[in-house]
Amino acid sequence: MSTPPVTGPLCTRATLAEELRALGVRQGDTLLAHTSLSSLGWVCGGAETVVLALLDALGDEGTLVVPTQSSDNSDPAEWQHPPVPEEWWPVIRKTMPAYDPRTARTRGVGVVPETVRTWPGAVRSAHPQTSFAAVGPRARELMAGHALDCRLGERSPLARLEEAGARVLLLGAGFDSCTAFHLAEYRLPAPLVENSFAVLTEHGRRWTTVREPAISEDRFDELGAAFERDRPVTRGAVGAATARLFALPDAVAYAGGWLAEHRPPAGA
Repeated sequence: MSTPPVTGPLCTRATLAEELRALGVRQGDTLLAHTSLSSLGWVCGGAETVVLALLDALGDEGTLVVPTQSSDNSDPAEWQHPPVPEEWWPVIRKTMPAYDPRTARTRGVGVVPETVRTWPGAVRSAHPQTSFAAVGPRARELMAGHALDCRLGERSPLARLEEAGARVLLLGAGFDSCTAFHLAEYRLPAPLVENSFAVLTEHGRRWTTVREPAISEDRFDELGAAFERDRPVTRGAVGAATARLFALPDAVAYAGGWLAEHRPPAGA
């Protein structure tokens, strides 16, 4: 059986950092990065090289932030990919390990966030499902105060990133993965839903249920296309990937108006 050819281009730490700078990533930036390693080409050193290149472009005064979601810490009754038998649900709720920011692995966000999560000096926020992790001088302040009943709203790192004037980098990722749009959702009327997970409390492990606004990525791709058409978005190539760079506060403001006009409240 023949071996398929390697897909390029060849990317190194130096070439990736140079292309990130050419795109507009600046020394001292606070950058929320959504990444797709496979979109870049053949990366010498894999995810570690991508993180090193991002940190090189940001410099010692910059801070790198990534989503480190762990959505498997959730009610098994809601699992669809794949579902589990209903008779298992009580056991899962009783035995699911409590969220520990030091050990809980990421799920569904790619290998680069998992690499950042374990990076020396990384700080991770406290939400058991929708945490973020950061490396850099502003990491601790940006990750602080992530409330259990606020996945991606005012008491999450997204609001701190907005206040900090952060920028968003979509590195081979689409607008459907742009978590900043969710902050706009929290500022619109929405039904409340129950959300459950295992957490550590002062009394030990607890299965906890909170109520908070419903959220959804539905139509984020359309929202992103409109945002890119109407607002300043820098687009370029990094490796083989299409990369986009834009201001997070601008994205949140635009999304608020677009969602109010084009989409009914999540869960309605």
